[in-house]
Amino acid sequence: MFSIDFMKSRKRLISYMVVFAFLAGLVFQPLGATKASAADNGTIMQYFEWYLPNDGAHWNRLNNDAQNLKNVGITAVWIPPAYKGGSSADVGYGVYDTYDLGEFNQKGTVRTKYGTKSELISAVNNLHAKGIAVYGDVVLNHRMNADATELVDAVEVDPNNRNVETTSTYQIQAWTQYDFPGRGNTYSSFKWRWYHFDGVDWDQSRGLNRIYKLRGDGKDWDWEVDSEYGNYDYLMGADLDFNHPDVVNETKTWGKWFVNTVNLDGVRLDAVKHIKFDFMRDWVNNVRSTTGKNLFAVGEYWHYDVNKLNSYITKTNGTMSLFDVPLHFRFYDASNGGGGYDMRNLLNNTLMSSNPMKAVTFVENHDTQPTQALQSTVQSWFKPLAYATILTREQGYPCVFYGDYYGTSDGKISSYKPIMDKLLNARKVYAYGTQRDYFDHPDIVGWTREGDAAHAGSGLATLITDGPGGSKWMYVGTSKAGQVWTDKTGNRSGTVTIDANGWGNFWVNGGSVSVWAK
Repeated sequence: MFSIDFMKSRKRLISYMVVFAFLAGLVFQPLGATKASAADNGTIMQYFEWYLPNDGAHWNRLNNDAQNLKNVGITAVWIPPAYKGGSSADVGYGVYDTYDLGEFNQKGTVRTKYGTKSELISAVNNLHAKGIAVYGDVVLNHRMNADATELVDAVEVDPNNRNVETTSTYQIQAWTQYDFPGRGNTYSSFKWRWYHFDGVDWDQSRGLNRIYKLRGDGKDWDWEVDSEYGNYDYLMGADLDFNHPDVVNETKTWGKWFVNTVNLDGVRLDAVKHIKFDFMRDWVNNVRSTTGKNLFAVGEYWHYDVNKLNSYITKTNGTMSLFDVPLHFRFYDASNGGGGYDMRNLLNNTLMSSNPMKAVTFVENHDTQPTQALQSTVQSWFKPLAYATILTREQGYPCVFYGDYYGTSDGKISSYKPIMDKLLNARKVYAYGTQRDYFDHPDIVGWTREGDAAHAGSGLATLITDGPGGSKWMYVGTSKAGQVWTDKTGNRSGTVTIDANGWGNFWVNGGSVSVWAK
């Protein structure tokens, strides 16, 4: 146990408050104080995980859960891909027919994994009645589970550098024909054919798994996309050719239909680093203009380098936010650091710190959970610390994971609902006003929020540590003088009384989190 020596620095910093109080109303500028708006805090829940039961009951679960979500402070829900995949068990990313929301008998099922179209619409209507926004998952990159094969000219490419062709052109049998016999022409008469794609990974005639670039007049990989593997246009399945005008027009037409049909308030955009950057910018702008909705949009650009993410935001003219993947990896590294991670660096080179207005922060998702493609699961002991970081700080728009809240069906992630409810309540009730950071120790770091007039009783002090427990003096504002605060997580007993100058000596247990408030 230790207590941070503070007396000299406290006197010095109090004098700073007098000298610098005129600076945009931000006292304590050297501590990184920032102003927050008086609006209520928003919080997204990703309302699915990979291993949900294939029972067709998830839309009904969501419908029945709407009041609870409102009560705990969830203001928006990100739903899984709502359209038909290759079977009733498809999570939704094996996209077959985006116009079939669980309405037609295709691929051996009417419902999707999550239920029927009518059940989806009912859940959305109930969420809206509770004041909760709904964000749809939009998968534009690829199609899978075609109805038939076509003979196509193609060339193999080096999987480590897709710009390098490793064979001459030859004919393959590719799964690229989509007729949608169960739906027919309802909602759309568009049928996908080989020329709407630029790559596949399977030759049915030879039974070969390769990365094939399709040949055709002017056909090539899309650009600009992420430069990993030379050109990371191709990810999986039959890759859409966004240089083809039919593809551009059809995906925009569908986007308007999807948003209007489900009555969405926003979209989560899958795999944007694999899709032509300027197309994604135009698609988002088009759907906003044609629906007349100021849709929220967040893209999944999976990369640990924040410079890549900020570059993408710039190149797409800020049309969308991005998930803060670098922050997720900071949590992952800290949780696996054995107590040796330098917590002063926790927010370095993240969207939360460099571009907070475009940051959707998260701890875990369906791709990072155990056994999934991007497995990088944050260790269980650190998850409360990570959630406290995204839920009680000013910066970023936090997204909590269904699998962390309720546990996962495969049993590999337990439910953190009790502590997450406390942290969600802290965000809902207390996490307002000017923020001051105390990232001044390799183990114990913290921040405070002074509260605001629009949220009576608001203001808090958060401490997290990956090492021994201890205390830190932090400033919460002179308006809090004399108040008695408690740890709203319940991890620490006792109280902290705010002194006449607005300071308190706040405590945290080893490897833990405490959120102190009135």
